[in-house]
Amino acid sequence: MRSITEREHDVIFQTYSRLPIEIASASGCRITAMDGTVYLDFLGGIAVNALGHSHPHVVQNVIDQAKRYMHVSNFFYQEPQVRLAELLRDASGYQRVFFTNSGAEATDGAMKMARRYGSKAGRYDVVGFSGGFHGRTYGALSIMDKPLYKEGMGPFLPNTLVLPYNDVDALTSRVDTTTCAIMLEFVQGEGGLREATPEFVDALAAIQRDLGVLIIADEVQAGIGRTGSFFAFERYGIKPDIVICAKAIGGGLPLGAILATEEAAALFDRGMHGTTYGGNAVACAAGIAVMEEVLGGQMEHVQQIGTYLHTHLLAVQRAHPTLVSEIRGRGCMQGIVLTTEAAPFVQALLKRGVIANATAGTVIRLVPPYIITETDVDEFVAALHDVLAAA
Repeated sequence: MRSITEREHDVIFQTYSRLPIEIASASGCRITAMDGTVYLDFLGGIAVNALGHSHPHVVQNVIDQAKRYMHVSNFFYQEPQVRLAELLRDASGYQRVFFTNSGAEATDGAMKMARRYGSKAGRYDVVGFSGGFHGRTYGALSIMDKPLYKEGMGPFLPNTLVLPYNDVDALTSRVDTTTCAIMLEFVQGEGGLREATPEFVDALAAIQRDLGVLIIADEVQAGIGRTGSFFAFERYGIKPDIVICAKAIGGGLPLGAILATEEAAALFDRGMHGTTYGGNAVACAAGIAVMEEVLGGQMEHVQQIGTYLHTHLLAVQRAHPTLVSEIRGRGCMQGIVLTTEAAPFVQALLKRGVIANATAGTVIRLVPPYIITETDVDEFVAALHDVLAAA
C-alpha cells in the first residue's frame, strides 16, 4: 500500500516543506503519527490551536452546531455569529466585528476600509514594515518585504510601501497627509518574534493623533490571549482604529475577524464588502468555546506558564552562550534567537519528539497551545539542551 507521503506527491501542489510525519491523531499538546510516535507540539498548528488539539469544549460546540445547521450564508441572522461578536466586543472594547475566513482576508478587508477612509481626501498610501507578515493575498504582499513570497508575482498594489520596523526616523519622515493607514504586528511572528519598541509606538500614536492616519493592528498571531494580554498592543497604551485577528479565534477551524471602532466600521455601507463563508456557524461555535476558555482562566495561565517558559529559556541561553544570543517574546509566543541557522536545530528537536518551527532564518519559534504545563516545558527544555549540546 502506498504511503500518504507518496500519494500526496502525486496530487497536491508542492508548495509546502512538510515535516516527515503522517498524522494519525492529535489530542491536547500531543500529535500521534501513523507509526505510533508521539510528539510534543510547540507549534500548535502555527499558533492556531490555542486550546490544543481536539479540546472537548471546542469539539462539543462544533458537534452541537453541525447538528443544527452548518452553513446558511450571511443573508440570515445567526446566533453563533452574534454571540461570538459580543464576546469579542466585551473583551476588546471594539464595537463592531466583521467575520472572515482567514487573517489574509482580514488584512485585505482592513486595507479596503483604509482606502475608503482616505479616498475623499486623496490619501491612498498604506504602510507596512520590514519583517511583517500579513498573508498571501495581493493586498497583504504589497505591504510586506518577503522576496520568496513576492518574486515574479508583481506588480503589486500601488500606493503601498514598506518601511524599516522600529525605525522612528524613517516612519516620521515618510508618513504624511498622503498616508491613509499603517499596518503592523506589535509582535512579529514570521519576523522573528521582534517586538515594537515603546519609542516606535509613541511615534505611531502621535501620527494617529496629529495626522489622522488609521493604525491597523495585525493580531492574527499574537492576539486572543497568546502573549498574556488579549491583544499584544494593549501593553503599549495605544488604541488602534482597526484590529485584525484569526488563527487562535477559530480553535482549529478557518475563522478571522476585523474589529473596529464605531467610526471605522461605518466606512463600509451595505454591500460594500462581503464573504460567502466568513462567520460560518460551525467556525463561530468553535470560536465561542475558545473565547469562553480564554476569558475563563486560560489567559492567566498563559501569563504564568509564559513566565516559567521564559525563565527556563534564559537558563538555556546562559548554558549555551555561543549558540543562543537572545530570548524574545512572552506568554505562549516566544523565540530562541541563535547565532546560526535555526532549521537544523528544529530538525534535531523533531528527532527527539518535539515539534517547533524555524523563522527569520535564525529563530526557533514557539507558539504552543495555551494549555501547556510545566512538565511540558521541562520536556521541551530538556530536548533543547540536548540538541544545543550536541552542536
